[in-house]
Amino acid sequence: MVDGQDRLNGDGATSKEATDQSSKTKVASALTTNPELTKHWAKYYRTSIASGISIMLSQTVSYPLDSVKTRMQAFGRHHTVIECMKDGYKTEGVKGFYRGGLSPFFSFTFGRTLSFSVYQKAKYKYSALIGQATGSDEPLVVVNRPGSIPTLATTACWTAAGATAGSIISFYSAPFEITKIAAQTSEMMAKGNRSSMSDALKDPIKSSYQQKGTIKTAMNILKLHGFFGLYAGFRIHIVRDTVGSAIYFTTYESTKQMLVKLQGSNSPTSPLSVAIAGGFCGLASVTCTYPFDSVKTEYQRKCLESNTAVKYPKIEWFKRKSYRGFGLAMARSCLTNIVFFSSFEFIKKKINQLPDPVLSD
Repeated sequence: MVDGQDRLNGDGATSKEATDQSSKTKVASALTTNPELTKHWAKYYRTSIASGISIMLSQTVSYPLDSVKTRMQAFGRHHTVIECMKDGYKTEGVKGFYRGGLSPFFSFTFGRTLSFSVYQKAKYKYSALIGQATGSDEPLVVVNRPGSIPTLATTACWTAAGATAGSIISFYSAPFEITKIAAQTSEMMAKGNRSSMSDALKDPIKSSYQQKGTIKTAMNILKLHGFFGLYAGFRIHIVRDTVGSAIYFTTYESTKQMLVKLQGSNSPTSPLSVAIAGGFCGLASVTCTYPFDSVKTEYQRKCLESNTAVKYPKIEWFKRKSYRGFGLAMARSCLTNIVFFSSFEFIKKKINQLPDPVLSD
């Protein structure tokens, strides 16, 4: 009886060992068939993680400059950046430069993270399509080849992917941007051209935006203008973001590729090349789209302070009023993107270096 029980237990143990061994064999086979399963979890989300952290860092550094730029675009009563900053500090203090910052800090972080994710996916899709259409190497294969330079195919890939990302994200970002503008210009909007703040309070619409946080400002826009009030100026917004994003990513990728070649580096993400390309792509994007941004801001400000239909301002290229705050916007964009791309590529590289999990015996 005892011998029989021992044999039973032995057979059970042998059966269990065989089952465990079979399971391990299946897992090992799956890992061999699909190596992606052996990657560290962070590598699946490296673009989102890197862009999210980098955007929060760059936004913290550059938001006060954006606030001053918006005020100059919306009203045009200040002739210089210093004059605008002095007036803002006198009226609202230091905290005024961060007014409305909560909305873009989180919304812009999520939006840009989403934008980079869309861009990355679109880039691989367009690269594959171009490779199939031309019957030659895909643009992304060419880019990662040491010593390569931008070609028509690589430029087309980046431009298409950038435009796709910009147009898609504009639907998400528009409500947050007009909320930010309302918060940033609330004090100046209320005062307008009146001689004192007490006179300004007589205008109920303009004064309704004062002393409100991000959520209350958005609710105020909904109350006064309805849901579509959050999308005022969207036609210009989507054009600006589509064109701007296409120029932004194309300039960054092309400049980085050229600088890597000039440096003779084997790494496509050389720190110096990334920093210079980041600053340059911000300058190029702002230069080409600034009149769109000025008209959009002016139009949205007029929509916010009125319940009647507002006519779209005419986009006037190379006219002084279309470039109010331009120098400040250039400085802000350059600084933002140097910080962003340097951090973005550094974090991605560190994530790629994380050890992958090892299957234990």
